[in-house]
Amino acid sequence: MKQESFSFEFFPPKTQKGVESLASVRKTLAELNPDFFSVTYGAGGSTQDSTKNTVIQTQAETGIPTASHLSCVGSSEEHIRSILNTYQKHNINRLVALRGDLPSGMRDLGDFQHANDLVEFIRKETGDYFQIEVAAYPEMHPQADNYQTDIENFARKANAGADRAITQYFYNTDAYFYFVDSVRKAGVEIPILPGIMPITNFSNLARFSDGTGAEIPRWLRKRLEGYADDNDSIEKLGLEFVTKMCDRLLQGGAPGLHFYTMNKLEPSISIWKALGLSDAQRSED
Repeated sequence: MKQESFSFEFFPPKTQKGVESLASVRKTLAELNPDFFSVTYGAGGSTQDSTKNTVIQTQAETGIPTASHLSCVGSSEEHIRSILNTYQKHNINRLVALRGDLPSGMRDLGDFQHANDLVEFIRKETGDYFQIEVAAYPEMHPQADNYQTDIENFARKANAGADRAITQYFYNTDAYFYFVDSVRKAGVEIPILPGIMPITNFSNLARFSDGTGAEIPRWLRKRLEGYADDNDSIEKLGLEFVTKMCDRLLQGGAPGLHFYTMNKLEPSISIWKALGLSDAQRSED
């Protein structure tokens, strides 16, 4: 029986209140015994120090392996080497390797043009020390010229030495399974973990999705729009829809789930419980 992987993603808090809130959230989620936590990294390394501190603190306080997002655009090899050394000193051995976006006004791409360059550099510098995750886009990267080019780009970074991929969030399971089938035909065999974004605030989700290319099915968008400011109904429908989607993914052979928590306990933990993952985890311990 295959080993499924379940994980939760956080972002670095900006305030002391946020730090305290995240500490409480990750303590509760750690009790679920996830495979790992991950912490995001701002454009051009804009949250570098807070990401590093959050990663180190999260792993130290919870005992759960914690992966740092690491974007390379605008960075030098020396800078990335320093970050890798810091994580090795703190026994952090997981990374999510990304190209990342240039901050507004920055024009220098640095020593790395693409994510595969970063993956190759990490492997060259540290061998197999780090487990490396890369990003995948079931509905196509918003900057890709076409679907086939996107598949080729993904294969390039996967074959550079990645252990696994985590997808951009999506609400169309067919898009995920078609993507997996396409990369398998391209010779890529690494596990591709679906990224799961719970639905709690429709206006924010719609705005973010429009910018990233993540499609919200028309019928779902219309129903969510119809609730206007009725947040309870939005959350109820969101919980029902995303839970069913997760179940279809797992039943269809997805190797696990990666929850984008937005530093909140709910509704990720409710989805987890509705799927019966708590019982499954306890039976394995």
